[in-house]
Amino acid sequence: MKIKNFALLAGVAGMLAACGGSSIVEPADLNDQRVFFAFNSSEISEDAQNNLLGQSLYMKSHPETKIQIAGNCDERGSTEYNLALGARRANAAKKVLVEDGIDSKRISTISYGKERPLVKGTGEEVWKWNRNATTTVK
Repeated sequence: MKIKNFALLAGVAGMLAACGGSSIVEPADLNDQRVFFAFNSSEISEDAQNNLLGQSLYMKSHPETKIQIAGNCDERGSTEYNLALGARRANAAKKVLVEDGIDSKRISTISYGKERPLVKGTGEEVWKWNRNATTTVK
């Protein structure tokens, strides 16, 4: 009996996973949409991927919309290093949109490095918010 229940639960879990437990939601507005990054990384997380795919849905519904994606970093590291990392973050976000069918000509990127922190202060509780790529409608 226990094995049967386990098999049933495993089957239900598999069906739920197949249904896509993702949370891709088209935002009402693209301004100030943000995806966040781990320290010293430009890798797109699952949450960031879902956010960007939601942005892609918006852009598909609004074909006249053009955006700029700004890459940002926390305060650690040199100005030069953070400008390069911010550029990698912005381009990684752009890549997700382009791979989902958005014309690359509709997306510009810029890096602000550590020059425009979202939250002022020091420590991981602050830094995690400053490691982002922010979308703005142009």
